[in-house]
Amino acid sequence: MNLLRDNELIFGRLLKIEEPHLIVRYNKALEAFGLKPTKLESFEIDRTGFSPQIAEALKDEQYLDPNGVNRRFIILTPAQIELPVVHTAFSNTSQLVYEFMSKNARAINAITIKDVVYGEIEEQVSEVRDIEDLLSIVQVEFKVLSAEDLLGKAAELGRLADRVKHEPDTWRDDELLNRMVALARDTGDIRENKLVPEQVVFRHDAYWTSHFGGVYIFADRDTTTVIADPATPGFRRSRPWQVSYLPKDDPARIFRFLAETGRIQLPRASWIEGSGYLIHRAEMALTDLVRRSNPDQDFSRMDPVWLQTWTHRNAELVTRDGVFPFLNAAVREIGQLGQLKMEEIAPHLRFLVTRAEPEHPDAWLTNRLISDFVPSDFIARYVFNKQGFYRDYEDYSEAWREYVVARLKTAYLRDKPALRKRLYGL
Repeated sequence: MNLLRDNELIFGRLLKIEEPHLIVRYNKALEAFGLKPTKLESFEIDRTGFSPQIAEALKDEQYLDPNGVNRRFIILTPAQIELPVVHTAFSNTSQLVYEFMSKNARAINAITIKDVVYGEIEEQVSEVRDIEDLLSIVQVEFKVLSAEDLLGKAAELGRLADRVKHEPDTWRDDELLNRMVALARDTGDIRENKLVPEQVVFRHDAYWTSHFGGVYIFADRDTTTVIADPATPGFRRSRPWQVSYLPKDDPARIFRFLAETGRIQLPRASWIEGSGYLIHRAEMALTDLVRRSNPDQDFSRMDPVWLQTWTHRNAELVTRDGVFPFLNAAVREIGQLGQLKMEEIAPHLRFLVTRAEPEHPDAWLTNRLISDFVPSDFIARYVFNKQGFYRDYEDYSEAWREYVVARLKTAYLRDKPALRKRLYGL
């Protein structure tokens, strides 16, 4: 993974923590979780406070996620809201932490001036043993603490202030008033400095989880749809009256579900031609075929002219594989008819020519699911499904790794919003 790390394709854009007082605060949170404090003089953190360096020092990648549920978080600074999340068992952890930090920005800004905010994203289950445990998670609650107990002191000061307002004789109670003065020395004026988060409960709707080899859960008004390996405990048995179950290796049924629920855009000239989507897919399919035919060759020369020459020389292989000719034919048909006849396309090929509906709230999750059926498109895998991309990367040859990294740097890292907008409408 060193090549990915050196090119900021893994653990990129993290926040470096090297100020002694912030390291002290981080250690207080670690100790509150029952973990050993770090002796590192600097480390990097993501939005949730996860640090690759701390994980390596503790020899525990799961130190903030010990059971894959009830994720822990450590917030040292409001700036963490702009960071990615690089380690999680649930695809929506990043969004949940973003919502919590944005809804409680005033409190977090005030607390982190003097203290560290830490706690757990409580998910109503302590362990995921089957699908029923996942279905039980309908909302999460942020259980919030602070090392110097600023939250507790602010809450106590608020209660005492209410007593002074509403109980006529409390202003004569010197002990109470002295306690308020002592608390205010730590908290400041809580009328101006909001120290208690106001919104800590959030919905837990559609998501992917790494449990059981990967499970997708989509929530609609009348039903919930689970896409998973049929061997997953509880598959088709948990809440069958309420839940629809789809095997994750059944492209026909999964495609029909996504189409019927409006989660995908079918191939139409209106978006295909301007985006270059099919041309991109065709190039990805062809370069992947080159890789599979000779994983260790020099890919640095693989430009459009080289690819065209290789295609002519390996016409039989290209025809036998079928994906590149299919996509070329799809480009021509859309140019002539403005659309494709999906019923005439084999189920395993349909995901090559569709993308998530950009306006649907599940667009990112849907594109992630689509990428599972198109592993040849390593750019889509990296954008929407980094866990899948990193698994793929482990099996790449060194030569192919170098090509993939170089391509991601030029095609994606150079201007992420532009690529996401052009190819996926996001």
